[in-house]
Amino acid sequence: MTENLPVLILNKHVLLPYQELKLDFHEDTAKSILNLAYEEFNKKVLVIYSSLESNNSDTLPKVGVIAKISKKLLLSNGNLRVIINGLNRVQVKSFEETENGLMSSVKKLYISNPITLEEEANIKKLKDLTKKYMDETPGASNSIYNLIEESNDLDYITDLIVDLVDFELDIKSKYMLEFDYLKRSNMLIKDVYNETKATEILNKIDDDLRDSFEKEQREYIIKQKISKLSKEIGGTLDKNEEVLIYTEKINALDISEKTRTKLLNEVKKYSYTSEANPDASVIRNYLDTVINLPWKTYSKDTTDLRKIKKTLDDSHYGLEEVKQRILEFIAVKKQSSNLSSPIICLIGPPGVGKTTLGASIANALNREFFKISVGGLNDSTELTGHRRTYLGSSPGVLMQGIKKCGTANPVVLIDEVDKMVKDYQGDPASVLLDICDPKQNQNFVDFYIEEPFDLSKVLFILTANDVNDIPPMLRDRLEIIDVSSYTEEEKIDIAKKYLLPNIFEEYNMKKIKLTDDALRLVIDGYTHESGVRNLDRTLRKIVRNMLISEKQNKTLTEELVKEILGPVKYEIVTSIRKAHAGMASTLGVTPFGGVIINFEVIDLPGTGKLITTGNIATSVKESAEVALNYLIRNASDFGLDQKKIINKNYHINALCYAVKKSGSSGGLALTSAMASLLVNKEIPVDVGFTGEIDLYGDILKVGGVKEKIIGAYNNNFKKVFIPMENKNDLDTVPEVVKNHIEIICVENFIDVYKELFKKSKKN
Repeated sequence: MTENLPVLILNKHVLLPYQELKLDFHEDTAKSILNLAYEEFNKKVLVIYSSLESNNSDTLPKVGVIAKISKKLLLSNGNLRVIINGLNRVQVKSFEETENGLMSSVKKLYISNPITLEEEANIKKLKDLTKKYMDETPGASNSIYNLIEESNDLDYITDLIVDLVDFELDIKSKYMLEFDYLKRSNMLIKDVYNETKATEILNKIDDDLRDSFEKEQREYIIKQKISKLSKEIGGTLDKNEEVLIYTEKINALDISEKTRTKLLNEVKKYSYTSEANPDASVIRNYLDTVINLPWKTYSKDTTDLRKIKKTLDDSHYGLEEVKQRILEFIAVKKQSSNLSSPIICLIGPPGVGKTTLGASIANALNREFFKISVGGLNDSTELTGHRRTYLGSSPGVLMQGIKKCGTANPVVLIDEVDKMVKDYQGDPASVLLDICDPKQNQNFVDFYIEEPFDLSKVLFILTANDVNDIPPMLRDRLEIIDVSSYTEEEKIDIAKKYLLPNIFEEYNMKKIKLTDDALRLVIDGYTHESGVRNLDRTLRKIVRNMLISEKQNKTLTEELVKEILGPVKYEIVTSIRKAHAGMASTLGVTPFGGVIINFEVIDLPGTGKLITTGNIATSVKESAEVALNYLIRNASDFGLDQKKIINKNYHINALCYAVKKSGSSGGLALTSAMASLLVNKEIPVDVGFTGEIDLYGDILKVGGVKEKIIGAYNNNFKKVFIPMENKNDLDTVPEVVKNHIEIICVENFIDVYKELFKKSKKN
């Protein structure tokens, strides 16, 4: 298969497959070729190496490497900077001069030798020689060496080694031109061996010179000390002193020898780099960042469980399951110092205290804290950092936060993990696996840092509103803890014990007396939420108003609340709705908590068709069809005429338009609404339903029962019907809710029909 590509000729660089090059071009021809490749050839270009100053199609080699342009930037001086990645060798069938530059027709060749003992021996020999070369050349790239060690693909290994070893261009071009990887490996064994021997000789010469210059080194150290004294009395810091300081700091770090060698080589490179060279500031910034990381600096955890519990209780109401998990973690850690931190994910509606709980946990454990918000994040390099080859590169937000904290075991809150975005720029959820999973994060490598950093002691706390929006592979590794909505009584307690005391302390004013009725009016009439975020804002508004109107000494009553906040914004649905035959309320759940959705059904002349309105999803329409067909088939059980039911069309409308009606848990409410219409009997407005129904009338299990019942309680419902299979879910419902709502567990719609309509008939 042939492919046509523009040709880029290099005479100072040889590009190999799997290699990345950063190049600057000022010639118009090269810039034109690169722009053409980027815009019209899917960012692909054929890269040819030629040592000749002038080239034509006859003198160019017939082998090149297809490269992909990963970055393209026009600099202020007019140069074009590109980063290209080698993909694979190709054979050039022909060259053609065009008005846009030199074009080529290329063909990929695949050399497939059977795996032989010679190939296996060459792989082992090359790995051994590469290790010796790395030992003799500490400045070589550790990342490339790790790739060589992990691979058993001879073709791949040979190209990586040619890139790793500091060969001359002519030698590299020889390997670029050779398709047969077995021949390349035989050539490479000899060249790497010679290069290693040459490096050994040079290192021996360096050792001998080092000994001979011992006196000069002593004098140099003395001069450095004099320079330090000079600085103390107002002198300036020169580069030699910087190098010495960097060396001392690196030697003092508690890091692996491999990392230490890498950093010392960076210092050596910095000492040889002119201050006028932009790379000098790049190396300096890198050294400052890496040296100041808390490699093995840990804060000491508080181990007094009572003290931790009190600190958490003082800052947050409820959330007992989360607090219990933190206490368990500390208790077990006292027994085993090697315990990995859990990955806790708090799931619940906004405003229930998920985000602020992270800071409270850090305070209780005596750890540092920082927050990362990943809502809307689609660029994974925000988490992993940018390689130093890019302009303005920096570590990822995680390593930046750890550096600011100054410890390697902070509490890290990763907020809104259900709102991450996966697109062509990256997959942040996959990166979070490496960051959070204690089985993987012991050797986390930030692209900017380039060396492994241990994250296993970090306590990660994730938050989300909807567990279904968390990517499955990430969700599988999380300890999911549901944080439910607050009831009215809980909100009153939170306002009295947490919100108002904090407000009075922040505003530096005397406490104001307030009644429970006034608080209840604020909660029910002016805030409509699952949490207490709007409640906090509303209370602050009331307190500020009382402060500027000099009403601090007054008691906060219902009349004063209405005077400050104006007319009531929200009314409880059951208090204003009028009951009609054909109306029923289903209990729903959203990422913002439990909601009430009212279905209304009317009949029209027709042939048994369904009409739906009110932002109803396909799943709800299907539930309505199941409900209608069930009632038609079993009309005699309810004393109805089957033919009369069939000779009507039914219009179903769902109120609460702001909520997308999806899922199948509204099936029981739809069946009840239709039955109410057909038997012409009203369902009380304070009765709610949740449950899926099948064609036989059986009520099937649904999710989110706790949130749904709390939502019904907050809307003053008196009775709710739930599936019998959800009976165990009642154990998680607060007692105050169960004491105020009659919860009826049903197995079949016949049970609901008898409870709703038969009793009323007798009455």
